[in-house]
Amino acid sequence: MFIYLCKKIAIPGNVRLRCISWNKDQGFIACGGEDGLLKVLKLETQTDEAKIKGLAAPSNLSVNQTLEGHSGSVQVVTWNEQYQKLTTSDQNGLIIVWMLYKGAWYEEMINNRNKSVVRSMSWNADGKKICIVYEDGAVIVGSVDGNRIWGKDLKGTHLCHVAWSSDSKVLLFGMSNGEIHIYDNQGNFIVKMKLSCLVNLTGAFSIAGIHWYHGTEGYVEPDCPCLAVCYDNGRCQIMRDENDHNPVLIDTAMNVVCIQWNHCGSVLAVAGSLKTASQDKDVNIVQFYTPFGEHLRTLKVPGKQISALSWEGSGLKIALAVDSYIYFANIRPDYKWGYCSNTVIYAYTRHDRPEYCVVFWDTKNNEKYVKYVKSLISITTYGDFCVLATKADENQPQFQGTRDPICAITASDKMLLVGRESGTLQRYSLPNVGIVQKFTLNCHAYQLSLNCNSSRVAVIDLSGVLTFFELDTRVVTSTGQQMVGEQLKLERKDVWDMKWAKDNPDLFAMMEKTRMYVFRNLDPEEPIQTSGYICNFEDLEIKSVLLDEILKNPEHPNKDYIINFEIRSLRDSRALIEKVGIEESSQFIEDNPHPRLWRLLAEAALQKLDLQTAEQAFVRCRDYQGIKFVKHLGNLQSESMKQAEVAAYFSRFEEAERMYLDMDRRDLAIGLRIKLGDWFRVLQLLKTGSGDSDDALLEQAYNAIGDYFADRQKWLNAVQYYVQGRNQERLAECYYMLEDYQGLENLANSLPENNKLLPDIAYMFVRVGMCEQAVSAFLKCNRPKDAVDTCVHLNQWDKAVELAKNHNMKEIGSLLARYASHLLEKNKIFDAIELYRKANYFFEAAKLMFKIADEESKKRTKPLRVKKLYVLSALLIEQCHEEIQNVQRGKMKGKSSETASALAGLLEEDVLSSTNHFADNAWRGAEAYHFFILAQRQLYKGSVQAALKTALHLRDYEDIIPAVEIYSLLALCACANRAFDICSKAFVKLESLETIRPEQRQQYEDLALEIFTRHSPKSNKKSELDDMLDSSIDGKLPVCVATGDPILEQRFWMCSVCKHCMKPKEASSRSFCPLCHSTI
Repeated sequence: MFIYLCKKIAIPGNVRLRCISWNKDQGFIACGGEDGLLKVLKLETQTDEAKIKGLAAPSNLSVNQTLEGHSGSVQVVTWNEQYQKLTTSDQNGLIIVWMLYKGAWYEEMINNRNKSVVRSMSWNADGKKICIVYEDGAVIVGSVDGNRIWGKDLKGTHLCHVAWSSDSKVLLFGMSNGEIHIYDNQGNFIVKMKLSCLVNLTGAFSIAGIHWYHGTEGYVEPDCPCLAVCYDNGRCQIMRDENDHNPVLIDTAMNVVCIQWNHCGSVLAVAGSLKTASQDKDVNIVQFYTPFGEHLRTLKVPGKQISALSWEGSGLKIALAVDSYIYFANIRPDYKWGYCSNTVIYAYTRHDRPEYCVVFWDTKNNEKYVKYVKSLISITTYGDFCVLATKADENQPQFQGTRDPICAITASDKMLLVGRESGTLQRYSLPNVGIVQKFTLNCHAYQLSLNCNSSRVAVIDLSGVLTFFELDTRVVTSTGQQMVGEQLKLERKDVWDMKWAKDNPDLFAMMEKTRMYVFRNLDPEEPIQTSGYICNFEDLEIKSVLLDEILKNPEHPNKDYIINFEIRSLRDSRALIEKVGIEESSQFIEDNPHPRLWRLLAEAALQKLDLQTAEQAFVRCRDYQGIKFVKHLGNLQSESMKQAEVAAYFSRFEEAERMYLDMDRRDLAIGLRIKLGDWFRVLQLLKTGSGDSDDALLEQAYNAIGDYFADRQKWLNAVQYYVQGRNQERLAECYYMLEDYQGLENLANSLPENNKLLPDIAYMFVRVGMCEQAVSAFLKCNRPKDAVDTCVHLNQWDKAVELAKNHNMKEIGSLLARYASHLLEKNKIFDAIELYRKANYFFEAAKLMFKIADEESKKRTKPLRVKKLYVLSALLIEQCHEEIQNVQRGKMKGKSSETASALAGLLEEDVLSSTNHFADNAWRGAEAYHFFILAQRQLYKGSVQAALKTALHLRDYEDIIPAVEIYSLLALCACANRAFDICSKAFVKLESLETIRPEQRQQYEDLALEIFTRHSPKSNKKSELDDMLDSSIDGKLPVCVATGDPILEQRFWMCSVCKHCMKPKEASSRSFCPLCHSTI
């Protein structure tokens, strides 16, 4: 930052000032002094025209009102900006609250305790409460409307300062002995503040000031110190909060009078006096520090004794009360900003964000982009690039500092210059970064800048003095030694910004207070009144940006705050061309050559169609495009055509178009508008005429206008033009963005088959879950696999399987497996079986069916249901066998049927050999439950002998029906048939089962004992049937599935489906097979 005194106001009667306060919102300045002096002043506000011109803020007074009411010396003045009130107090303890009415200030309330003097007053952050502290320890907290909220006497203390926290929950009371006590907002003591800045300090000291920044404009970085406490001996500490045990410590080495933060908490001003060795009297100074204790600037102030200071609301001015004068100082802040590629980059803080808000403002298109950056240190730009430097993470390893710290750097494509605090300037070569030379400067460099050919460096030191150093000049010293580098004699004071021209090493512009100077060969031109920051200096034009104005409303930058200045040679050349003529002007430009001046001459010659001069001027400024344009003009015969081309060259497009139309050259007017991209005008021009070639242009215009609306996401407007331009591809995109899926479907239906747009439309439907439309589009462009994938993706499995079957796709197996797993995940097993069955995947269906039957069997559900499940499983296996045989027979055509049949059987056996056990005997489960049910039916009917015969068959199915069920039924049938030997064997089996519980085993033993004590476990008789039954059990005779009897006859009936037998007599009386229920 740079600061300089700009105005002094004398108080009438040489009345000494004691206090001053600047209203941050309305701009009023209140100053109080001896003999009851109280004045309210206001500087003139800047006009909009002056702002746009970049003029410095005026220093004339628009308000100068003396307020009568105090008799004693006014010691405290404080503003309430939110409610537009001024509160003042004098040495007699009289407090007056002033209010604004019709532009003037009047008394609103008066209060006098008549016991003690008011030492400090402070409004809280929202302006609703005021805390007043008296010297005798009395504290009063009141509301904005004058009501007393609470009061307290702090016995045995002498108060001198008070401050609120930003949340109004904490009050700090400064004591006359230097202590600071922390209270809550109800007046309850909490703790004494730890004062690290007073460690190892002896002697008397008092508090010079306490100021707590409330964060209204944000913080320069998260957890930034904001509470400043300073003592009259110069010791200062800046804390993050009232309990910060690791504050920033500063020793200002001066006698401090007062302190104050600027509007955004980035700079702390410390005012006081300093004893100097050369002068007997003290020198008034104001020191400026960052929240982290870094010293920024020192301002010397004339006068005997400074008594108070106050910042302006924007932080661009500071008011100082010195003796009977008010001094004003202008401040040029070190904004974090840069300029590249027509873009102004600037950073500012916001109260609602912990980071810096970095704005990239494209001044050409007036568009801005925002980026939030944490702990931003600096912004710099070069060419098309911008670099944001941020503070390193504290956890990262830190580099060890040097004893001679770096204070400024600059670089070009050839070298890097590093300035150090000792005054050493180090030169490094680029790109290898090797030190080449060291120079000695007679100052502490603050800013370095190299010219465009790296021959000179400009140095601005801490006090704003600008000097120049020639880097490559060889000079001989008084001792006869030859040295490289020479300091030039030019020196300027109060400089806060400078910029070299990009295209001339001898041209530069600099800002000196509120004036801009342009230097050529170290000779200045007349100054320009402005306070802008220099963005760019090129082509004899200086671009300046009014950052002060932009940052007053950073979210809405105004293009009027970018100002272009022409330097004198450009202004003179333009004036000569306008007043004297082209020939005379060319001689002046010859004497002061610059590409921009030659281009100016070329453009003036073009305006007058002086093609020869224009061509020569374009050659001198090396403008190849300009030379080509002049050649083009030379080939034109018509003067009016030349004038039209020149008008278009100078961007006077309306005039050029009118000329073309007057010459009946509508085609050239259309061509001009096409080059400009003004397709709306192209459309208008096309509609005014007719021609075959216009149809293609019309389509192009419609599509371009459609693109215009689509780029701005005005899809409905875009659709209208794409329809007329027959741009089906963009039309589909618009329908999709509009969610007009009916329109998209109609478009897909209107397209011919295999159109390249169909897949894109199909995928649009897929993305919104419209399966049917997507499949239709895929099939129309002959992509059935994508259609199937879409069905799978959208869980339309039935449709997927149907499509796969219809198009004989090889992937149907994997597809079915995926669908089946999908169904099984949802526990839809029967749906999966039906899926496989419909797709002729009988074996997979059978596996699932057998799995269900086994599970139902274990659950001990109804036997009839389990039998049906096993029958269905077996029927599926039979269908599988039949399909395999049919396939193999089809492959064996041409060979003998016998061979084909044998091969089919072998192949079938091979296919099923590696499968589950149920494939070997698919009907085994159905047989088990069939005989189990049949035996019980016979038993209930009273056919005990038939029931026993059937029950004996169940002994072969222990792997399907639990053994306890089988032998319980067998024991029951045998007992009913009085075949106690079989009954005895059944009980032995039951008692030996490991699966039954001990209590069940005991029950079986008791029951057996009861039966066999009455009946001997021997058979009464043994018939032939028993022998035959035994032989049928060994598998020698077939068993009748209707009765359970062995079939002794030579002739019997066999089911064509399940291959099970039945006696002819039984078969003649039935219509269905008892086992598989197929028709007889």
